[in-house]
Amino acid sequence: MIGNYFIPENIKTNRTKHKINVMKSFQNIAFLISAFMILACGESKSNGENTATTEDTIKKNEIELTKAQFDSNKMQLGQLSEQPFPTVINTTGMIDVPPQNRAIISSFIGGYVKTTPLLIGDKISKGQVLVTLENPEFVEMQQTYLETAQQLTFLKSEYERQKTLVEEKISSQKNFLKAESEYKSALANYNGLKKKLQMLNINIASVEAGNITSTITLYAPIHGSVTKLNVSKGTYVSPSDEIMEIINTDHVHLELSVFEKDVLKVKEGQKILFKIPEADNEFYEAEVHLVGTSIDLKNRTVKVHGHLLDDENHNFAVGMFVDAQIITNSTKESALPESAIISMDDSHYVLLNETVGDSYSFTRKEVMTGDSFNGFTMIKNSSDFEANDKFLVQGAFNLIGETE
Repeated sequence: MIGNYFIPENIKTNRTKHKINVMKSFQNIAFLISAFMILACGESKSNGENTATTEDTIKKNEIELTKAQFDSNKMQLGQLSEQPFPTVINTTGMIDVPPQNRAIISSFIGGYVKTTPLLIGDKISKGQVLVTLENPEFVEMQQTYLETAQQLTFLKSEYERQKTLVEEKISSQKNFLKAESEYKSALANYNGLKKKLQMLNINIASVEAGNITSTITLYAPIHGSVTKLNVSKGTYVSPSDEIMEIINTDHVHLELSVFEKDVLKVKEGQKILFKIPEADNEFYEAEVHLVGTSIDLKNRTVKVHGHLLDDENHNFAVGMFVDAQIITNSTKESALPESAIISMDDSHYVLLNETVGDSYSFTRKEVMTGDSFNGFTMIKNSSDFEANDKFLVQGAFNLIGETE
C-alpha cells in the first residue's frame, strides 16, 4: 500500500528487479575503472623498471650474453685490420658509346616513307632493311642515266673517229677537240649519275637492263638497337631529316666531367668506381682511358673517358646518369667493418670482447671514426686497443638497441 493506494505484486516485483539491475550496472562500471587504474599503475611501474635497467646498463657499459644467445643471433667477432682508404675525386657523367657505335639514318634525297617495319627497341643486324622511300625523282634519275649511257656510246665512237682523222691529218684539230669535250662531259655525267644511284642503293645492272624503280631502300650500317624512330608510313623526309637512330651497346663507356681544379690529378690508368643512382647503389669498376685537353668554358670542366673493366652486360642504357669516384691515391689505415660501429648521440662506439667461454662479455668503448670505404670504417684511435683485441662486428647495433 502507498497512501490509500494498493500496489499490485507484479509491479512490486518489476521495481525490485530494476533496482537490482541498476546496482549491478554501477558495480560493473566501478570494476572497469579499477581495472584501468591497476593497468595504468602497472604500466607506469614497468616503464620505471625499464628506465632504471637502461640507466644501469649505460653506467656499467657492459653486456653479458650466453653462448646460445650469441649463436642464435648469428653474431660474429672480428679484429682491427689494415684496409685501403683512397683519395678520390667525386664527379658525375653519363653512359655513352663510341661514335662508330651510333648511327643516324637519313636519306641523300628526299622521299615519302613507303614501309617502315621497325619499332623502338628492335634489334638490328648490319645490312638489314630499315625503311623504303618513294619519289618520282628516283625514276627521272634512272631515265637520265640510261639516256646518258646511250649518248656516251655515240660520243665515244665520234671521239675515237676524230682522233684517227687528226692523226692522219684528214680532219682539223678543232673538230677533234669538240668531239673530245662532248665525250668527256657525257662521261662525267654518266659516272656522276651512276655514283648517285649506287648511293641510293639502286641496282645499276637492273637499271641498265631496263628495270626502273620508284623506290629506294635504306639499310642498317651497324648492328644494334633502334633507339629513335621519327617517321611513319607516308611521312615525307628531306635529306636533313633524321629518320631513326641505331646504337650498338656492345662497348659502352663513361663520359665524365671533371672540374678544372681536379683535372691535374687525373691520369690514364686510374681506377674509377661508379654507380647509377636512379637504378641501385651497386658500384661498378672502370678505368681512366683518356683525359681531355680542353676546358668547357661554360662550366670549367674537362671530359674524362673511362672504359669498363668487366665485359658483363649490365643492361646499361646510353644516356644513364652516373655518380663516379676517380681514385687518385690510396693509403692503408686500421679499420673495422661498418657493422661494428654504433652511432649514438653524435658519438661512435664499438663492443670490445672481454671473455670467451660459456658466456660472452662485451664492454662498450667510444671510438673516433674516419672515412668509410668498401664496407670498412677508419678507426683513428686504434692505438687505444691491442693488436689481438676482438670486437663484435655482426649484430652490435641490435644488441645496443636492446639495452637502450
